[in-house]
Amino acid sequence: MARGLILLFLCSTASALSLTSTGSTLLLNEISYYIPASPFIVLPSPSLSESAPSAGGLTPVTVIAASSNASFSTVDQIIKILGSDDVWTEDFLQTILLQGPSSPSGPYSNSSIKTVALPSNGSSTLPPGPYFATPSGALYQPYKLYSDFAGAFTQSLVPASNGTFAPLPAAIAGIQAPAVGVPSRLYYTKTPEKPLAGVRVGIKDIYDVAGVKTSDGNRAWYGLYPPAIANAVPVQRLVDAGAIIVGKLKTSQFANGEVATADWVDYHSPFNPRGDGYQDPSSSSSGPGAAEGSYPWLDLTLGSDTGGSIRGPSQVQGLFGNRPSHGLVDLTGVMPLAPQLDTAGFLTRDPIIWAAAAKVLYGGLSFYSKYPKKLYAIGFPASADSDSDGVLLDTLSRIEAYLSIKATTLNLTALWAANKPAGVMASLSTFLNLTYPILISKEQTRLVRDPFYAAYRAAHDGRHPFVDPTPLARWAFGDGYPESALTDAINNKTAFQNWYSENVSRNDSTTCSDSLVLYSGFGDPVYRNEYLDPPTAPTGFSTGRVSVFAEVPDFVVPVGQAAYNSTITLHEEFLPVTIDIMAAKGCDGLIFNLVQDLVSAGIAKVPLTGQTIAGGEILMRRWD
Repeated sequence: MARGLILLFLCSTASALSLTSTGSTLLLNEISYYIPASPFIVLPSPSLSESAPSAGGLTPVTVIAASSNASFSTVDQIIKILGSDDVWTEDFLQTILLQGPSSPSGPYSNSSIKTVALPSNGSSTLPPGPYFATPSGALYQPYKLYSDFAGAFTQSLVPASNGTFAPLPAAIAGIQAPAVGVPSRLYYTKTPEKPLAGVRVGIKDIYDVAGVKTSDGNRAWYGLYPPAIANAVPVQRLVDAGAIIVGKLKTSQFANGEVATADWVDYHSPFNPRGDGYQDPSSSSSGPGAAEGSYPWLDLTLGSDTGGSIRGPSQVQGLFGNRPSHGLVDLTGVMPLAPQLDTAGFLTRDPIIWAAAAKVLYGGLSFYSKYPKKLYAIGFPASADSDSDGVLLDTLSRIEAYLSIKATTLNLTALWAANKPAGVMASLSTFLNLTYPILISKEQTRLVRDPFYAAYRAAHDGRHPFVDPTPLARWAFGDGYPESALTDAINNKTAFQNWYSENVSRNDSTTCSDSLVLYSGFGDPVYRNEYLDPPTAPTGFSTGRVSVFAEVPDFVVPVGQAAYNSTITLHEEFLPVTIDIMAAKGCDGLIFNLVQDLVSAGIAKVPLTGQTIAGGEILMRRWD
């Protein structure tokens, strides 16, 4: 009787179980791959049973389109054409699946490589590239696993169902850092409808991604709210254009500016790969900057810029980055800092992908090819007293020669003093001193903090969530001012915007903007192992705030590197040197064209990943 009860209990328990495969991982000659749970396709009569030895029933194979048969007359030609892909390797040549109506011909058909002719289904073509196959004909598209040794990601993602995403259920054996999975670029073909097909993109973790939780850099926020039900508008535009979303990237908390390592509490700041490996990655698009500077397998990252959050990481890691003209893209589904200032932009090493992604994200950009006849320079050194000064002056000289314009030094403070807006008596620095901190603190308190606190208390018996020191300091600053201060800040911002558009960069029917403004951003090293004073509100006015208040495009362009003596390595290291280019509002396409031309002229540098923008092994990287 007792035995019968035990069996009944076991049967009852078993009937309640739910088993769902999340895929598997395997090693192919020491390279880690993630295999999805569902096959990409199941082929009819595949004749794969005699394939090479398999792992768990899976055999590596390569699919080649029949139309390419003439190009693949030798194995060497196959390797030459497919070998540039980082997911495909020669190990996938165990079997060639030739998609087409006839049997293959050529020397490789008589080699040790097994060749299988796949009949055309008459309607679609199987994407070429690497697959894992079962004897029954199921083909799986693998994801190559890479180590996030820079600590840039909050979650790596893979597609789920109905256009949603899910966390990657895989890791690299023996590696401490999380894994990020990427599919082969061979699967994707760019078209006018899909100009970003196969482009791998990382998303700053303030953007909603369907099926995935958003953290905003705060653990309590991540735990409180459910997964997003839809992509943020900027993310959806990238997906619709064929971009491959590989993961979400770290942000400083609630997109407020934090300095590594002191200000980061909930999440550890990513590692800037440049120089000695212990430089601050800047913020708030810290993860996007660190990832782009570290990983050659990542093409593009989506960040946001309210007060410098794209431009700072781009400058310190030597990347192309843009704060666009304000209002170019709807930010529904994106955590706000201050709607009057928030923008969505990119960080990347590739200026071609950068421009293509901008066309997708912003739409309707006019790519002017004639350049303005006025060139202003802000903050450039008077003489080459250091390596960085020399790079900056040489770059300015070469841009002047390229545009056939002599730059004029622009002193905004003096220009404002000589031509203030009507009714304004204050100096520029006084007039705008509190504008930025009032806007971000008052708006984020209303839109983020107060609803968050109320929801957390309701869910946790009146408890208060943890928040990092920097957002708390900024929110407290705003609490000390009446609501009328927000109105004053908006009015001051608008007054500066109008003044700037009348006195510095005007719109022009021929060149879009009647002037270009250049400024330099190379600074002293900022070490992540130094003790800092407590954070305060970001008061004051600087050149980096011009585009913030004037709503004009502001693009970071890498132009070289400069030496410094590291207190970490006790050795000479190198950090990037960049310039920023600004134009009138709405003239983003003008700057994109100019950057392409500066790259072609060798003035702007296309950076590599690594210790320097010229490459090199990253120092102090986490073991992977």
